[in-house]
Amino acid sequence: MHTETNSHDLIITGIHMELTDALKQMVHDKVEKLFRHEERIIRVKVDLECDHSKGGKEHEFIAKGHIVINGPDLNVSVRNSDCHKAVDLLVDKLDRMLRRRSRLKRVKRKDKHEVEIPANLPKV
Repeated sequence: MHTETNSHDLIITGIHMELTDALKQMVHDKVEKLFRHEERIIRVKVDLECDHSKGGKEHEFIAKGHIVINGPDLNVSVRNSDCHKAVDLLVDKLDRMLRRRSRLKRVKRKDKHEVEIPANLPKV
């Protein structure tokens, strides 16, 4: 599913699982929160994968998030036995990363210090 959201892209992909409309809508609603918190997000890609390697009826869901933003991209991966819980944990983790990045940027901007140049410059 490729969804256009206020000139931002949201790409939702299912790996080894079928994405229902309800699941796509749930992911869209959760990720919308990230777009409201950070306006510089260019694209968010969410991969939902069903891991059948445990055998039997039990399987684990892996939710991977990739945010393309001005600066270094953010990548997160979360595992859980419940797909909806995995998406919740993924969005929470991405939200914390965005807030931390914003906070660090603010601290760097406020921390102004004089630059010492090791040279003998004439006094004017």
